[in-house]
Amino acid sequence: MIKLLRVDHRLLHGQVAFSWTQNLGADCILIANDDVPVNELRKTTIKLAKPQGVKLVIKNIEDSIKALESGVTDKYKLFIIVESVADAQKLTAAHHAIKQVNLGGVKAKEGTRNISKAVNLLPEEEIMVKKMIEQGAEVEIRQVPNDKKILASTVI
Repeated sequence: MIKLLRVDHRLLHGQVAFSWTQNLGADCILIANDDVPVNELRKTTIKLAKPQGVKLVIKNIEDSIKALESGVTDKYKLFIIVESVADAQKLTAAHHAIKQVNLGGVKAKEGTRNISKAVNLLPEEEIMVKKMIEQGAEVEIRQVPNDKKILASTVI
């Protein structure tokens, strides 16, 4: 069962590893990212942040979609983390069982619009967020579970 798909440019770090995993009751974290599986330094860093007693799986986007579609992940309370809105949109478009999307951290770059304390979106990313909402996903903005949930539809 997919508990949450989170967009966070830092992927797995203390805040995500502990507060979100614990709050969701997740027993498996899937890092869906095309760079991490082939980048030993990033992979090692992410493994160090893994909470004890939680399974960690690192796959590229295509293999993540295949795993979700195959049903191999169904036995887990799954917490999926991606680095970008584009990756989140690819996953939600391919796997309609993803109903909860959290925008937790999208760093500012040229051309982005700040929509919350830690979320900055390019115009094309705003369109992707709208697509996820149209596909039936609730897209919300929160850094940590105790923050007030802000629906993305109210700010874009």
